[in-house]
Amino acid sequence: MQASRALLHPAAKPVLFVVALLPFAWLLVGALTNQLGANPAEHLIRATGDWTLRFLCLVLAVTPLRVISRTPALARFRRMLGLFVYFYAVLHLLSYSGFDMAFDLADIATDIAKRPFILVGFLVFLLLTPLAATSFNRAIRALGAARWKLLHKAVFGVAALAILHFFWMRAGKHDFAEVAVYAVILGGLLGWRLSRLMNKRDANPASFGLR
Repeated sequence: MQASRALLHPAAKPVLFVVALLPFAWLLVGALTNQLGANPAEHLIRATGDWTLRFLCLVLAVTPLRVISRTPALARFRRMLGLFVYFYAVLHLLSYSGFDMAFDLADIATDIAKRPFILVGFLVFLLLTPLAATSFNRAIRALGAARWKLLHKAVFGVAALAILHFFWMRAGKHDFAEVAVYAVILGGLLGWRLSRLMNKRDANPASFGLR
């Protein structure tokens, strides 16, 4: 009860907003003070990619945590966390485009076509864009609840492609430890949803929605 009361407090969302910005603030201060190591460009690209994955895990964890802990108030933070997934994805793309490619569109297009993990990463960004653009009440009303829910199920494809992007990126160095951690977390979260969906189908063959 106390946890629900705290989650419903007017200050809860502003506090979450500030906490979610802390990784960005840390990276910004590090860049301005030259504290990002010998290769700051690579550090920024990797760190923003890591934070994109972390926030994606948090978004997908909201519903299981809400259901298992019976804390409906958690749902009010899902939209903000989803927008922070996109925020860090944009920073990841800008870091790659600016530091690696100097915003040369021709070179970026060539790199996307040449390196599969860059192509998959770009696909993740493209899939995230309509999700971020429709994360508002006006968009829900315009699309209708059913179509909006169907569109936002693309987050499961985003999760799978994000892991593939990370896997291929690390394949060259044969470093899969972190990839395995994220794969297990996201696989568990998606597996929980799939199990819940199958249980609902067994109970009601006419029901196909993931909730």
